[in-house]
Amino acid sequence: MQKKVVVTGLGALAPNGNSVNHFWSAIESGTSGIAPITYFDASNHRVSIAGELKDFNPEQTLDAKEIRKLDPFSTFALVSSDEAIKSSNINLETIDLDRAGVIIGSGIGGIQTLEHEHDIIKSKGARRVSPQFVAKMIPNIAGGHVSMRFGFRGPSQTVISACASSNDAIGIALRLIRYGDADIMLTGGTEASITPLTIAGFANMRALSQNCEVPTAASRPFDADRDGFVLSEGAGMLVIESEEHAIKRGAPILAEIAGYGSSDDAFHITQPAPEGLGAFKAMNRALEDSSILSADIDYINAHGTSTPFNDKNESKAIGNLFKDSLSKLKVSSTKSMTGHLLGAAGGLEAVATVKSIMTERIAPTINYNNPDPECTLDYTPNKSVAHKINAALSNTFGFGGHNAVLCFRKYN
Repeated sequence: MQKKVVVTGLGALAPNGNSVNHFWSAIESGTSGIAPITYFDASNHRVSIAGELKDFNPEQTLDAKEIRKLDPFSTFALVSSDEAIKSSNINLETIDLDRAGVIIGSGIGGIQTLEHEHDIIKSKGARRVSPQFVAKMIPNIAGGHVSMRFGFRGPSQTVISACASSNDAIGIALRLIRYGDADIMLTGGTEASITPLTIAGFANMRALSQNCEVPTAASRPFDADRDGFVLSEGAGMLVIESEEHAIKRGAPILAEIAGYGSSDDAFHITQPAPEGLGAFKAMNRALEDSSILSADIDYINAHGTSTPFNDKNESKAIGNLFKDSLSKLKVSSTKSMTGHLLGAAGGLEAVATVKSIMTERIAPTINYNNPDPECTLDYTPNKSVAHKINAALSNTFGFGGHNAVLCFRKYN
């Protein structure tokens, strides 16, 4: 019998809240964090809105000198990890640090550093490039910093699978604990990719919403008028551990992480497979891994990007897999409020899914005003609702056809 793995700590940085409590309060109230870009002059871009962190003060957690040596994606990981560690009541002096590990997902890594140093070499020459450039930029460095901060000497990995990165990271962490390679893992995702180059790239491929006049209404998953996602930044981190380890140290057990499933569409670089076949397989594998029947799932935190292809195909995949229990199944996309955090999306949405189970509250899909006839599920439109949740899925799908799904359930 495989080990039961539980969630004991949460950390969040989102465009609509710089802590788990502030983030979840915004989600429950349907508050969007999308606004005009302030990080650079976006007036000559097709798209001028994004989900930037607001009033973010990393100095409350990290030393200012340390922050200067970090790309923001590492800063986000450290701050949200600190919140997760504190909320889990870990005593770092009493746990076995050789059996504590870190697995983080990030789709891009230190792209702000990359763009900055590229400007330096073009304008000032090679000798002016920072000697810290490589160590700030590489995608694995956030996990390295987190491991060093807490002294975790167990398995340490970075997962890059586009928008599925966080869920893959959490799923691998789950299996490391089940296999006995670790007792406790700090896992999730981080991303800080709101840059001129990234915005231009996504906008020019027509992936981003160009509804910039009303930023808070731009992300509208499953709505017939959706025209693309909104690029965002932030982090979501979880402390997960074996049930035995959590009980032994008297940890607060928030939920069980019951299963993980993944697949690849092997179909197209950016478009999902027709009928959401890869998504269907990943969800089904997560159910099988959890030993949970489809009829027992009460809620799905959808990938729900607000793009025409994703929302239609994800809806079909859900409809096909849960066809016998759709009447009771609730679905929503928290991206309607946070935008899309790319590689960090799954981490933040895992936090939201756990909070949904804990509070018995379904997050809304805001900006849902004009139903798409090809999207026919109950998307919890515009207002959160009370709903008992015994088991839930959290979906993430990424460029390259990557699909990763997590299953959480109420801890008993």
